[in-house]
Amino acid sequence: MKKFSVMVAILVLVNFAGICAFSSTNSIKSYILRINKSPISQNEKQDLLHMREEEKLARDVYLSLYKKWRIPIFRNIAKSESWHMQMVKFLLDKYGIEDPVKTDVVGVFSHPHIQELYKELVEKGSKSIVDALKVGATIEDLDIYDLDKAIKRSDNNDIDFVYSRLRWGSTNHLKAFIRLSKRYGSNYTPQYISQVEFNNIINSRDR
Repeated sequence: MKKFSVMVAILVLVNFAGICAFSSTNSIKSYILRINKSPISQNEKQDLLHMREEEKLARDVYLSLYKKWRIPIFRNIAKSESWHMQMVKFLLDKYGIEDPVKTDVVGVFSHPHIQELYKELVEKGSKSIVDALKVGATIEDLDIYDLDKAIKRSDNNDIDFVYSRLRWGSTNHLKAFIRLSKRYGSNYTPQYISQVEFNNIINSRDR
């Protein structure tokens, strides 16, 4: 019942955010801070730390692949990922959690697994444009999967609000990579989310 109530509240907040179209970093930061602060669990803390670096992973891989291929989609989505990073940072600051991102240098991470994943994804995406677009889809696929798990583990309205916005962005990014991949005659099979969920996202209307 509690989770249901939380999700209803989040849906209201998401709709409000879409209607208001926040115009500045300060305005959305203030909005997040106005949501009542609740006790944070260890799972919620670990998920925030992970999502902060996973959003940086997305941004850094896209910046590296844009440098390689000069395709606008990577530059444009990298800007969105920077915003995703910042939203998670608002929550880390709000709850007094030490930021795992010690430097904004592209390709440098605190977590060894993410560090290795960055290397693997850039290497794969550097083989061809088609491979680069598949890497983009893979990152968004993983992001949606991890966000869904994190949302289930969270009972905090401010965290759920941020995650819902990140997930909304990731579904749009995934659709963008799939559309462009098809223009190159390539298809993508989801590696993390289910095929049913993937189909629902791809067939949904753009928002």
